[in-house]
Amino acid sequence: MTQQTTAATGQSLPEQLVGNNTPDNFAFQLLWTLARWAVGALMIHNGIDKLGDVQGFADNVVAFMGLPFPIILTYLAAYTEIFASILLMLGFFTRLNAVALLGTMAVAIFFHLKADGLQVGPLETASLYATFYSAFLVGGSGLWSIDALIASKFKG
Repeated sequence: MTQQTTAATGQSLPEQLVGNNTPDNFAFQLLWTLARWAVGALMIHNGIDKLGDVQGFADNVVAFMGLPFPIILTYLAAYTEIFASILLMLGFFTRLNAVALLGTMAVAIFFHLKADGLQVGPLETASLYATFYSAFLVGGSGLWSIDALIASKFKG
């Protein structure tokens, strides 16, 4: 039985998920990998920070935004930021992890807009993370990743 392919790309869904849309250039791949590692490592810190004061984050951020189940959502955000970042660093299901992390940054951007308006300082960090995660969503993990190893199995 063959896997269905999409008309636009000619690739199956698994191939699209782990595929690479970045240039093969060595310098680009080096910087892409370093960026993946940097934003992943920095975001892990944010997740651990949330776990350091779950109740405080739940009260001052999640409940402030009017979201339900503040404690549960705090744990969900923290563990997403930790584990999705580790997987992003490894380049394992990079696009799925980028979507998850982009979701946490969308909530962070909403929070900063609600709490601080259009002040650049508080909004800047979440927006920069969101930009990186959007790039990884579009470009994939690059050539030096677990996704690239998986994708090579599809090519035969």
